[in-house]
Amino acid sequence: MPTEQDIRTALGNVRYPGFSRDIVSFGLVKGIQIEGANVTIEISVATRDPNIPRLVHEQAMDVLKKVPGVGEVKLNFDIKDPPGAGTTASDKLGKSSIPGVKKVIAVASGKGGVGKSTVASNLAVAMSQSGLRVGLCDCDLYGPSIAHMFGTDERPYQNDEQQIVPIEKYGLQLMSMGFLLEDASPVIVRGPIATRYTQQFLRQSAWNDLDVLVLDLPPGTGDIQLTIVQTVALDGVVIVTTPQEVALIDARKAVAMFQKVNVPILGIIENMSYFLCPSDGKVYHIFGKGGGEHEAKRLGVPLLGQIPIEMDVRESGDEGHPIALEDPTKSASSKVFREIAAQLK
Repeated sequence: MPTEQDIRTALGNVRYPGFSRDIVSFGLVKGIQIEGANVTIEISVATRDPNIPRLVHEQAMDVLKKVPGVGEVKLNFDIKDPPGAGTTASDKLGKSSIPGVKKVIAVASGKGGVGKSTVASNLAVAMSQSGLRVGLCDCDLYGPSIAHMFGTDERPYQNDEQQIVPIEKYGLQLMSMGFLLEDASPVIVRGPIATRYTQQFLRQSAWNDLDVLVLDLPPGTGDIQLTIVQTVALDGVVIVTTPQEVALIDARKAVAMFQKVNVPILGIIENMSYFLCPSDGKVYHIFGKGGGEHEAKRLGVPLLGQIPIEMDVRESGDEGHPIALEDPTKSASSKVFREIAAQLK
């Protein structure tokens, strides 16, 4: 028969949605009753978000069914309003929406060099081309590239409310450290200052009635990524990888981080998927074949698209004119980005 310690140990694997801490350490498990093989658990949650109890219930049932000897499981939820007038669950736990933004989608990768910023830029353009009001925030403070990829050297200014007014280009609202620096100027700041800058870009920018804000995250799973996932109510994340195993290894780490804090994985984009030779028309899988598709199946998420290697993609980025602005009937990459945007929309 299972013991109370067995049950508590299992529940220690249930993360509170949006956090890396579990429901036991948060003190949400108020009682455990065991009658033979049957288990009844009392859980208290202070929230106004109906998704919180649902996600906790799903995780708890999943881990408890794996405990040897457990039969019927019953979870009794005591759902209370969070303390403080007008306080939401997101406010209480540190996560909240961004003013002026309806949806927030992050574009992430486990490592650098997979073309994440190129994907983020063109994805934002493609979503804008579909009729949405789109913003793009470059959260990579140490290697900002959005300013260059959109071909602008404008400088943001403050409005009367002391908010940073994003740069507008091609119908998008843009914010990047690159707009505040000269091309050769490095960003030399420690982690806490970097996360503070990121929060200022997100929350103190005058985002104007956006349907979706795309966040171009830095590569890896460092301070900035963790701060964003723990303080911003993300609607989902897109993982960018290339086909070879060395890139997929790091992509899995990024996926694992977002899963631990219950951010939905919207799908995988395989960049540099293949090279279509313009001279002979043959397809060359320079970085291997099928890696992104296999990983998507393993995770149970969509393979949103496979972006080919095209000189036009590189040239358009260098010239400040993202390839997704091109007619999709004349550009294979533009077509794929439009198709990905349609799926996410």
